Amino acid sequence: MDNNFKAYEDAAEMLKALAHPVRLCIARGLLKNGSCNVSYMQDCLEIPQSTVSQHLQRLRTSGIVQAQRHRHEIYYTIENETVKQLILTLFGEESS
Repeated sequence: MDNNFKAYEDAAEMLKALAHPVRLCIARGLLKNGSCNVSYMQDCLEIPQSTVSQHLQRLRTSGIVQAQRHRHEIYYTIENETVKQLILTLFGEESS
């Protein structure tokens, strides 16, 4: 054991952010599709746009997803390698 509590706190915060079915689904979908906008996610998940946006904000705050504006739309991607590996491990998928 060690007492590197900062590393444990960071990992716990990342896991808390992913510990919701919708956020986990969003992260997995972004990993599979590369990048998506809110409208695409809303259609796939069949939930209100405001709900998707709230979950994305939580994922952004935790450093799990990044947003990039393309004209009038914002596209989200997963840039966090730890999260990528975690999703691949959880769902037994091959790295793309």
